[in-house]
Order: sequence, then structure tokens, then C-alpha cells
Amino acid sequence: MELTNSFRVGVGVSDAWDVLTDVERIAPCMPGAQLQEVAGEVYRGIVKVKVGPISAQYKGEATFVEQDKDGGRVVLKAEGRDVRGQGNASALVTATLTPDGDATEVKVVTDLTITGRVAQFGRGVLADVSSKLLGQFVDCLENDLLAGMGTEGVSGNGAAEPSTTEAPETASGSPNGQTGPQAEPAPRRIESKEPEPVDLLEAAGVPVAKRAVPLVAAALIVVVLVRLWRKRRST
Repeated sequence: MELTNSFRVGVGVSDAWDVLTDVERIAPCMPGAQLQEVAGEVYRGIVKVKVGPISAQYKGEATFVEQDKDGGRVVLKAEGRDVRGQGNASALVTATLTPDGDATEVKVVTDLTITGRVAQFGRGVLADVSSKLLGQFVDCLENDLLAGMGTEGVSGNGAAEPSTTEAPETASGSPNGQTGPQAEPAPRRIESKEPEPVDLLEAAGVPVAKRAVPLVAAALIVVVLVRLWRKRRST
């Protein structure tokens, strides 16, 4: 399914680009997400969600497919799997940045494929949820990352920055003693706070209630009819 959202941030395109393509910086602003390690250009982590009392945790990775700063276009591919084997999700996220006065308008198109319990919500509810979660993400960006950019830049506004653990180096200067042009760097661990799972029912709010009303009404009608039928049979 395709989900389209947009938001506006109060900084220029160049500054917005630098922030939005810095995965380590923006990861704490993503509801339910935790970045755990970086291996070269691959970002690995988890996303926690729950549907009422039922929880799920997706473990996966994301990579940039395209980064065109001059054109203001970035494409990110993400894939994850439920750690209990009850579903998986993949997304191709395309963000386009355009100037809006002194600010930046960001359009996000997500081509989402999802299976398992979460998929039972359907496109309508997932669109409502994605819109609300994106709003929370933008609020976090504005309050924690972009608030001080006018005077101090992103790194000087007091935003919490995840700590990292570098892979140990050997005497040769390369991780794990690997040498040569094909040696890949060992994953760099990101020490960050455990995320709270996103409650999809709470995030959807009224839209879910509206969709549930016809079902509840239908169920009540069935119950009433069954009782009337049983009463009639007994007489």
C-alpha cells in the first residue's frame, strides 16, 4: 500500500537535509524505534508496536537507496521481521524537500508491505496511524533538533545524542585484524534508550472507533435476533 504524508520544518532546505539524512540523530525521534548498530551504510535496529494487549517487535535494517541533495530527494529502504515470526514489513520511503520561504516542505511517500497482525488494520487505519506518528516525529525534530539551529547548529542545542561503542582495533589499525581493500568495518554499537512500543489503537484513536461502531452494531443485532429466535422456539 502507498501512504502519502507531508510536514513543514522551520529551517532551510540545506539544514533540513543535513538533519533528516542523519539517521543517528533522528532515530530517537521515531516513535517506537531504536537504532542499535551501524555497519558501514547499513543501519540496524528494532521497532516496537502493540495492538491493545498484543505486542510485536520488528528487527531489521535500513539503507539509503538514493541521496540527491541538489534535487532535494532521498530514498530509504527498510525491511524488518517480527522476532516471533508472526509477520514482516518492508518499506520504500521517498522524501522530497522543497523550499517554503525560510522553511522546508517535506513530502513523504511510503510504499509499505506488511503482513501479520498489524496488517489486519487495513490501509485506512494505517494511514491515520502514520499521519499521527509523523506528527509526533516532527514535533520531536522541532523541539529537540531544530530549535537551536539558528544560533548554535544541530549539535549545540542540547538534544540527546546516542553514545556509540567502536569496534576494537588491532595493532594493524583495522577492526578484528582484517586487512586489504575488501575488509569490512565491524558493526558499531549504538547505546540508546529502550523505546516504548507504539500502541496502534491509541495512535489511531477516533478513526478506529468509527470503524468499530458498525461491527459492534451488527454484533448486537445478531445477538438480539438469536435471543428472539430462541424465545420464540421455547414458546
